[in-house]
Amino acid sequence: MSRADWSRRRFVGTLAGTAAAVALPACDDDAPADAPPSPGDPRASTGPRRGSGPLSGPRPLYLGTYTSVDGGGRGIGTAAYDSATGRISGTGTLTGVGDPSYLAAHPDGRTLYAVNEREDGAVTAVRLSDRKVLGSRSTGGAGPCHLSVHPEGRWLLSANYGSGSVAVHPVDASGALGERTELVTHSSPPPGPGQKGPHAHQFVTSPDGGHVLAVDLGTDTVYSYRLDAGAGTLTETARARTRPGAGPRHLTFHPEGRYAYLANEVDNTVAVCAYDPGTGRLRIGEAQSTGTGAGTSYPAQVLVTGNGRYAYLANRGHDSITRYAVEAGGARLRLLDTVPVGGDFPRQIAFSPDGALLFAANQRSGTVSVFHVDEDSGGLRSAGEPFASPVAVCALPL
Repeated sequence: MSRADWSRRRFVGTLAGTAAAVALPACDDDAPADAPPSPGDPRASTGPRRGSGPLSGPRPLYLGTYTSVDGGGRGIGTAAYDSATGRISGTGTLTGVGDPSYLAAHPDGRTLYAVNEREDGAVTAVRLSDRKVLGSRSTGGAGPCHLSVHPEGRWLLSANYGSGSVAVHPVDASGALGERTELVTHSSPPPGPGQKGPHAHQFVTSPDGGHVLAVDLGTDTVYSYRLDAGAGTLTETARARTRPGAGPRHLTFHPEGRYAYLANEVDNTVAVCAYDPGTGRLRIGEAQSTGTGAGTSYPAQVLVTGNGRYAYLANRGHDSITRYAVEAGGARLRLLDTVPVGGDFPRQIAFSPDGALLFAANQRSGTVSVFHVDEDSGGLRSAGEPFASPVAVCALPL
């Protein structure tokens, strides 16, 4: 891998915020364990679903960070949020997990998974009922930065940014991980402009469950694979190229499953993609504005509401969230506005399970911002002062 490229990804936005992050209070290691969350929605890539009524009472929130940087956390932060007000309260730290920069939950809500974003990359499983670390497994690559659980709950998918590869691990009945069953390195096409190699940034399942897609910033390509549900192996079925130098980072599907939205980190754009469930083929449309002006805003992540009417894009350089109206059944995005995120360098955004709240993890300021989401207009309203969390790079509300 290119160590320089990995360092740029990992520490961009960290060094400038180190002094502020050092002063932030850490969670109390002696706090009691959280109650286990209710089962999650396996269709995480399509956003939350409303209609079953709002959540009530306190809900668990897990916070990813870097543990090996000055001012970083000591493990996975644990917190609770009020589902009505959005207010966050710290409850502790789940130690024993190094550099847990990205988190995902098993569909049954009983197990939490974290990447260990280090040169010798790994993924770790944690049982939530008693916070027991169930063990770690090597991803076979460097700097894993994303992971997701296949909707059937039997396979964990992870992306190694540093080495440009994707890995598959089996998940047993207890939620623990087995030895890796697959590792695929993106050896072609050649790296895009300004890149020295492949950089896998996301590995996610399509809404129909028929394909898994890997977004690679280094090769300007989205790879589609079929996952053998018995063996845990991958067979490539299609590739979709962005325009050279786009630097694709994150893909999110529309709830209907025929369209997806791609955030391009390097050229500061977003694109609507048509998706064919039969072949797994993605067709990437024209690059569109993020509404953040001429400066580089490092688009990070796209979310789509469960009703499919609105999309949101986190902009790290601009410190904002762009709001789009989703039109023509998902085929078109119309830029509405940008909303200040209330923090510095929003690395990741996530909805609460009912879609009523949006969380933004702000890496440089070491904070998590919360917004109320208006179901009719898609408007965002701040839920109050951001919550302090050292080098916040991921917020996972359950």
